[in-house]
Amino acid sequence: MTHRLEKQVMRKVTLRIVPFIMLLYFIAFLDRVNIGFAALTMNQDLGFSPTVFGIGAGIFFLGYFLFEVPSNLILHKVGARIWIARVMISWGIVSACMALVQGVSSFYTLRFLLGVAEAGFFPGIILYLSYWFPAARRAQITAIFMAAAPISTALGSPLSAMLLEMHGLLGFAGWQWMFVLEAVPAVVAGVAVLFVMTDRPEKARWLNDEEREWLSTTLQAEASSRPQSHQSALRGLADSRVLALALVYFGTSAGLYTLGIWAPQLIHTFGTSALQTGFLNAFPAVIGVIGMVLWARHSDRTGERSWHVIFACMLAAAGLIYAGSISSLLGVMLALTLVTLGISAAKPPLWSMPTLFLSGPAAAAGIATINSIGNLGGFVGPTVIGVIRQQTGSYTWGLWFVAGLLILSALIVLWLSSRQRKVERAHLPQQTHL
Repeated sequence: MTHRLEKQVMRKVTLRIVPFIMLLYFIAFLDRVNIGFAALTMNQDLGFSPTVFGIGAGIFFLGYFLFEVPSNLILHKVGARIWIARVMISWGIVSACMALVQGVSSFYTLRFLLGVAEAGFFPGIILYLSYWFPAARRAQITAIFMAAAPISTALGSPLSAMLLEMHGLLGFAGWQWMFVLEAVPAVVAGVAVLFVMTDRPEKARWLNDEEREWLSTTLQAEASSRPQSHQSALRGLADSRVLALALVYFGTSAGLYTLGIWAPQLIHTFGTSALQTGFLNAFPAVIGVIGMVLWARHSDRTGERSWHVIFACMLAAAGLIYAGSISSLLGVMLALTLVTLGISAAKPPLWSMPTLFLSGPAAAAGIATINSIGNLGGFVGPTVIGVIRQQTGSYTWGLWFVAGLLILSALIVLWLSSRQRKVERAHLPQQTHL
């Protein structure tokens, strides 16, 4: 009876929540990295050097970093429905304003403000999933949600490239049309959040009384089993495991946004048109979606997280090293596929780790801390590549630098796993390990 009820509830919750939040993340990721396609024409129109573009693309994450933790704490207090709606509407407006960029100062300012506006969305959704899904299911659900990022690349790359073809319509550049038209869905979806999203299982009228009771009881039992000393927001911020996972996420973010921001230009160096670049850039993302879901399913089935992150990070690092060493389009496409597969596969098991030892305000603060510090990798990776490319005329050393960050991420997870196993052997030998 309990197994049947669990299956029934999880099916309802999954169908109600996951497709919608995937749509939200699809829109968010598209607005975050479409700057990579805008650069194919915008940089020449505005006279941006690789260094200026790299800094401007990455400065998004400085605004993101500064407002991430307060944003997630507000979400925990006022509810996901209202706060996610606010986030989406505000970032849609700022993203549309990117069409008004006229020089370096306005470019930097609007990218920074876009990071401020979007701060809290991703960690807010990760926290939101912990309100609805038991820990044993969370990696796979997180993978399905996060699959929206590579799907956004797969579908958004050709879309962005086609919008660039609108150059000259009504006197506007193609990149200006791209920013405006791709920002509209964020505002529309933000309004939809107010009507579709439910804050907590207790408020879910689309579940019957028995279903609400089972889900609430199951999640409360999980929360109460965690050490109570780690439930305050301050404890979540100070937990050494949170800081370690933030460093791990730093490397994966550097890899992810190196792909999102620089891959179109890397492919374009082989003489492809904007439209050809769009379709070529979509291919690795398709492979990434498949790998992410299968890898997360295996992680859930085995209950293992650490080695799933380690192997994925090393695969991505190998792909970046290869990308920096090869000089053919086919070789670069193979390398980008390996990087996308590794980065995509690493994230779901990584994001399943914090809620194994944090809940309540501590989870809100801890998840936001991991995401805010970790996403600084999205500033460092693209910026370093831009600076190195301008100095050397090549992507090689920049790609190798990001590969080194991913190797460091793998080593930190290895250390964290070893430390956690020692704790479990001494105190809780049956607990699911990181």
